Amino acid sequence: MKKTILFFAFILASFYGFSQNSVYGVRAGFNISDLDFEDQYDYLPHTHRNGFMIGFFGEYKLSNVIDLAPEIQFSAEGSKQEELRINYIQLPVLFKFNVTNNFAFAVGPQASLKAHEYEDGVKNFTYSGVAGVDFMITDEFFLDFRYKYGFVNLFDDELGVEAKGNTMQIGFGVKF
Repeated sequence: MKKTILFFAFILASFYGFSQNSVYGVRAGFNISDLDFEDQYDYLPHTHRNGFMIGFFGEYKLSNVIDLAPEIQFSAEGSKQEELRINYIQLPVLFKFNVTNNFAFAVGPQASLKAHEYEDGVKNFTYSGVAGVDFMITDEFFLDFRYKYGFVNLFDDELGVEAKGNTMQIGFGVKF
């Protein structure tokens, strides 16, 4: 499954890579993440984790108002407790709807691959939905805010614990 998603992400990026309506860039920012445990597990200690993210993106014009924006980023997420800290390599694919020249809404799916591969009870692959807003400060610099909601249980089924990841990102980026 992971290989299939990576394959299609690279095909998509190379397909649009030669487009004259493409922009590339970097973004970095601050994460506030937490694990949303099912009600019966609320007794488990967990508090939000402050982390960071950094990544690269491409932005391809599909029409005058819609852009396709695949990314690859590293993101430090999870919970404050050491055993619940999870770092990911993420592949969001966002559709951006340009309301004005300086403001856009973004929405799309995201695949996440755990950055460390050892048996810790946390699934190596998850997927989620992302929604956010972008604000262009200049033609090159922008600010963004995103919310990510996990669709799947982060823990291996054998543990019998269910939790989904939620993350808010406040980012700053530059387009080349």
